[in-house]
Amino acid sequence: MLPDIYTQTISDNRRPLIAWSAGITAVGLMYAGFYPQVSGGGMADTVQNYPEAMREALRLDDMSSAAGYLGSSVFGLLLPLLAMIFGVTFGARAIAGDEESGYLDLLLAYPISRIRLALQRFAALVTGATAIGLLVLLGMLAIRSSADLDSISVGEFAAQCLNLTLLAITFGALAIGLGAATGRRGPVLAGAAAIGVLTYAAHSLGGVIGAEWLEYLSPFHYYIGGEPLRNGIQWADAAILFAISAILVTAGLTRFDRRDLTS
Repeated sequence: MLPDIYTQTISDNRRPLIAWSAGITAVGLMYAGFYPQVSGGGMADTVQNYPEAMREALRLDDMSSAAGYLGSSVFGLLLPLLAMIFGVTFGARAIAGDEESGYLDLLLAYPISRIRLALQRFAALVTGATAIGLLVLLGMLAIRSSADLDSISVGEFAAQCLNLTLLAITFGALAIGLGAATGRRGPVLAGAAAIGVLTYAAHSLGGVIGAEWLEYLSPFHYYIGGEPLRNGIQWADAAILFAISAILVTAGLTRFDRRDLTS
């Protein structure tokens, strides 16, 4: 019987997916809930005493507004890094992990092409990333009034959570593409994580060091550079993240369909 790779992947990873979704949401809600204390406790004024380079790198110049606070600490630092880690770990396991364990050979013994298998694994990643973005959105809307976040509209929260989903998919696509091309989970994890850290640094520090062009090489720029929490959805940025994901997956799968599998 031909296995439904997508359903099987979701079923096999249901506990990690639930844990990631709940964990990322809990972190976001916990720090978002601190906003009334930050805005009314003088922390916003204290931040102004930090070095200018630090304020610019960490987006700390407007901690008194809800969009400024969430855009710096919650959606600017914690959630995107967690989303990146989710995408990298899930993506590295999707193909390279199964190839190293020998499980991929068993799956390909069925009449299913490599490309179809990989695309269904990628679809499972997209589902997990979507669940994270949706749960974060519902959580933020649930505490919106109690945490004094009413200045941010539902549409603006939705735009930022959409970009969070796309960011997780982008790094998942990177890991799946590398895993499909190499079949080695360890190097994929290390390489994709290193790219994540470097691109985050490029986004945060490009302006500080006078190399603004570096920001445009980073997925994090297209994730939050348009400030969705203030300006709503930025269709061009979302399209670029989508295009990056498509290119990474396509390149990896092209190599995957032609190379010999490791045994």
